[in-house]
Amino acid sequence: MTSLDDVPVELRDELTAAGLDLDHVWDTIGRALTEDLPEEPREDPTSSSTVPLDARGEAVFAAREAGVVAGLGVAAVTFFMLGADATVTDRLPDGTRVAKGDVVMRVSGLTQRMLVAERTALNLACHLSGIATATSRWVEALEGSPTRVLDTRKTLPGLRALQKYAVRCGGGVNHRTSLQDMAMVKDNHVIAAGGVVPALAAIRGGHPGLPVEVEVTTLDQLDDLLALPDPPERILLDNMTDELMTEAVRRTAGRVPLEASGGITLERAARIGATGVDFVSVGALTHSVVVFDLGMDLTA
Repeated sequence: MTSLDDVPVELRDELTAAGLDLDHVWDTIGRALTEDLPEEPREDPTSSSTVPLDARGEAVFAAREAGVVAGLGVAAVTFFMLGADATVTDRLPDGTRVAKGDVVMRVSGLTQRMLVAERTALNLACHLSGIATATSRWVEALEGSPTRVLDTRKTLPGLRALQKYAVRCGGGVNHRTSLQDMAMVKDNHVIAAGGVVPALAAIRGGHPGLPVEVEVTTLDQLDDLLALPDPPERILLDNMTDELMTEAVRRTAGRVPLEASGGITLERAARIGATGVDFVSVGALTHSVVVFDLGMDLTA
């Protein structure tokens, strides 16, 4: 395997500008390739037996369904890591909406190395494009409302940064990335602290300046928080009906951003948007998304 310096500067700059950590991207791809090539010599017996070492070719990545692509730049890094002497062309920007049959990227280089990289590149691009596509459906369903779709921390271990990047590509908004970005008072914290107000006070005392979101399940809890001179930065309406959320929006009157969560489905999106809540958080964007169907085919 090569080093990060072998990745074209333009691609590195693009990934950095997109908010991705290059070392993390490199390490993620490296771990994936190690699963395919765990032992020395790091070669694929099938590809090394059927393809001459110096043979060169071109591969086309194409969409096999309609959707939104993401992770193509990350996938391209795979070919540089494996020393495919690659040239990447016709790569669509992440976040592009595509139709079935559209070419999303071409890669030319050493055929043997390209075939070794194929599955890792596709695994990443298909997964991230699936997230972007699912997110875009929520964005479309909420169009015309004030509500924006959020991701959650229900991500695959080690892939959180990439998955949240894919959400952005689909038009969604990232919730906190780590536990330390924002304090989030959930039902168990409320029970342990003796209520939503004591829980908020404890965090304000122990971590002044840290944004706080508090989950409520009743309008009484909401009223208790709204009565405070220093309410939380966000309030989470958990498992509320559309009617209760509408009333919560009326009572809050824009003083605190409201987020809907729990029992959330795409079919319900338009109704949630109609309540006027600011955000809806959807764990399914990352924890159970269906991969987007991309294929890689040699043309020469």
